[in-house]
Amino acid sequence: MSPSIRIAFVGAGSVEFTQQLLRDILSFPELADVRLALHDIDPERLSVAEALARRTAERFGAKPEIVAELDRRAALEGSDVVVNMVAVGGHRATTIDFEVPARFGLRQTIGDTLGVGGIFRALRTFPLLEGLAADMAAVCPGAWLLNYTNPMAMNLQYLATVAPRLKAAGLCHSVYWTVRGLSDIVGVPFEEVDFHSAGVNHQAWILRWQHQGRDLYPALDEAIERDPELRRRVRVDMYRRLGYYPTETSEHSSEYVPFYLRHPAEIERLRIPVGDYLGISAGNVAEYESIRERLAAGQDPEPREEEDATEYAPQVIHSLVTGALRSIQVTTANTGLITNLPGGAGVEVPATVDRLGVHPHAVGALPPQLAALNRSFLNVVELVVAAAVEGDPRHIRHAMMSDPATTAALTVDQIWELCDAMVAAHGDALPPALRAQVSPGSR
Repeated sequence: MSPSIRIAFVGAGSVEFTQQLLRDILSFPELADVRLALHDIDPERLSVAEALARRTAERFGAKPEIVAELDRRAALEGSDVVVNMVAVGGHRATTIDFEVPARFGLRQTIGDTLGVGGIFRALRTFPLLEGLAADMAAVCPGAWLLNYTNPMAMNLQYLATVAPRLKAAGLCHSVYWTVRGLSDIVGVPFEEVDFHSAGVNHQAWILRWQHQGRDLYPALDEAIERDPELRRRVRVDMYRRLGYYPTETSEHSSEYVPFYLRHPAEIERLRIPVGDYLGISAGNVAEYESIRERLAAGQDPEPREEEDATEYAPQVIHSLVTGALRSIQVTTANTGLITNLPGGAGVEVPATVDRLGVHPHAVGALPPQLAALNRSFLNVVELVVAAAVEGDPRHIRHAMMSDPATTAALTVDQIWELCDAMVAAHGDALPPALRAQVSPGSR
């Protein structure tokens, strides 16, 4: 009997995330016989991922076909779905993304979406995405690429530019967890809530949020008035000024605008954890090592808190197999979906999923104040994609000169010097054409 669906995990050595996805996939009885092809370029991490997959299958009484492949094209062969979760450069590259800008006085919190960290994460990820798209065109041209790798908007806009025929969707759980958290604040069961969100990944907006037809924003206003600690959150501050709640954490949200991180008083007022992701990244390494050691000793990994399947990729895969109709959020190229954001930009919108695939919904125009911030975000995205597609290192500098948080903190000379330092630090991880040092005035 053939498997119900063939899935390839690219970057399976990110075992903490692999564990979550496998658990969610194999929790569906209809997916108990899937074919799982695991790929990573690190043999040790791939071996740990394979052992983890087999342990997870045993736990659920599932009988998937599991293969581990160091060769990416072999892993992709005949796949119906490819899940990408590669973090190019790993913890070492993340450390560079924080420590070099910090020497110039630039503060970051997460550094994976916009700003200097997001720009250079994208530039070292694009070659991987181009190769992955080419491999998929060769050995699984009808497959869906479900991308979790950040920076999401940059990665999906780049893929739409260099591989326009690829069926790709960017997946992120930020909207889900935002609405769940807001529902907890106002004391309404999340399962009974209806919501509508759109914008760009990590800077989308909750446009509607209702319980049995009742607008829940007034209840949130009351909760904020009662609790001064709620007012010490960046995205609560943004909501009170913009009228709509942003969909990513305060740590993330502080990096995409010019008016928080440059001011020490604002950092204190809003409790912004500068450099936060360095600790998270180190924690991911420690968790991997713990999983590796426990599996080597014949023990199960530390149990995680049980939740319903919340990640979107398993839900998409289940809908492709069963036809179950679902609504999720996806990042995709803007083909008139949000009318007051640039065409072709990587935008996040609601989508329907069924047996035929992922179907993004047209949203129309965002409120103008929200579109204005999203356009500032997308200016950076467009220039980073242009740098890679055109092989023009000047556009890296242009992207950094357009980035809201960077330009709020540094002079233009400092921005160029920082860019030179980042290029030198990342070196061979960048495409050859982008490694050149560029002087102002050069053409």
